[in-house]
Amino acid sequence: MSYDTQRPHIASYVIFKNEEGKVAFVLRSNTSWMNNFYSLPSGKIETDESALKAAIREAKEEVGVSIKEKDLRHLLTTHRKNEGDHAPEWIDIYFEASAWQGELYNAEPEMHSKLEWLDPDNLPNNTVDNVKADFRAIKEGRTYNEFGW
Repeated sequence: MSYDTQRPHIASYVIFKNEEGKVAFVLRSNTSWMNNFYSLPSGKIETDESALKAAIREAKEEVGVSIKEKDLRHLLTTHRKNEGDHAPEWIDIYFEASAWQGELYNAEPEMHSKLEWLDPDNLPNNTVDNVKADFRAIKEGRTYNEFGW
């Protein structure tokens, strides 16, 4: 028996909140997707890597901090479809960090022009659309979302 199944990409996102409730965002630049738009520290899960391990790795690579698995809490999983007939589908997994070691900074200046703390209830227009939608889903208390379907 043959199945026509999807093979989506999978990405881990990390939400860091400061004392004022603002969230760390990076402004994408010099990438192949959504330059000059804000997004969270995130990235594709690599082969033989769990979603938690990817979140930990991406936090270190993008914003220079170390996180322990026990300090990450799953908030949301989104099944996302990008525009276009053959655009790849994604599974986006959001974690919130309750603790981390180090000060957040833009650790990938070749990929992001800056790190900025933004109000999640008042995100700028140039925030990646699916990230905005996912913040609304999180605020509503949902743990699963769909975007672009």
